[in-house]
Amino acid sequence: MKIEWVFHPSDFSDESVAAFQHALMIAVRCRAGIGMLHAVPDALDTRHWGGFPGVRRTLHRWGLIGADAPREAVRTELGVTVNQLTVESRDPVQAIGDYLTRHGADLMVLATEGRMGLPRWLKPSVAEPAARRSRIPTLFIAKGAHGFVSPEGSVRLAHLLVPVDHDPAPQTAVNAAADVARLLGAFDAALMLLHVQSDERTPPSVDVPAAAGWAERVIERGPVLEAIMTAAESLPADLIVMATSGRNGFLDAVFGSTTEQVLRRAPCPVLAVPVS
Repeated sequence: MKIEWVFHPSDFSDESVAAFQHALMIAVRCRAGIGMLHAVPDALDTRHWGGFPGVRRTLHRWGLIGADAPREAVRTELGVTVNQLTVESRDPVQAIGDYLTRHGADLMVLATEGRMGLPRWLKPSVAEPAARRSRIPTLFIAKGAHGFVSPEGSVRLAHLLVPVDHDPAPQTAVNAAADVARLLGAFDAALMLLHVQSDERTPPSVDVPAAAGWAERVIERGPVLEAIMTAAESLPADLIVMATSGRNGFLDAVFGSTTEQVLRRAPCPVLAVPVS
């Protein structure tokens, strides 16, 4: 998994602050670009101007640049290119799809509403074909969840939980988990591969990259969601990584799936990784 461009759509809500911090830290650690998008129904409404979170202010709080660092210091000192875009659109999901079609991205970071699931403005509709074709890994940061990036800029990624099953094939998620740990400098992170057995089939075979450190393989029986939540709480997990198989993009892969149920209850961020 290579991250050269991080995409963070935001509605400027309080819930989106943590998602922004995660997106920015990932961009910093990967020396990647970060694109932030805000869709508004009326671009002439000045209330929507200047609402993007302060990149330099955040980086200064993290001790990465000086208080008086110029705007170009973010690029010259940290290798991070910043693009902030406000677009006029009454369909934010379509705006996301249009952005990704034009600019592309390697990772999308979204805030969610905890037990309410995905934000209301991401609910699927027939008018969203462009966004629904966006098949990129998506990191969901739920309201009230314990993120792995603190407001002070520290990163804690000690335990990663990867639920594995035969369908979708889990290897892509296992690789992504190992890559995220490496990219964020969590070289001592431990992976738990959790298989919830519903029949007599043997657990799926996966290869754990050598750079991933050690991995524990656990087999449980019972309701899938409850088993995942129990494992996430007991570790405790700093990140859950799940393979998704939606045909038409990240929304199809999430809505109505085990992944969406996990999003509603997870105590930590969830990375949904599309499988071809």
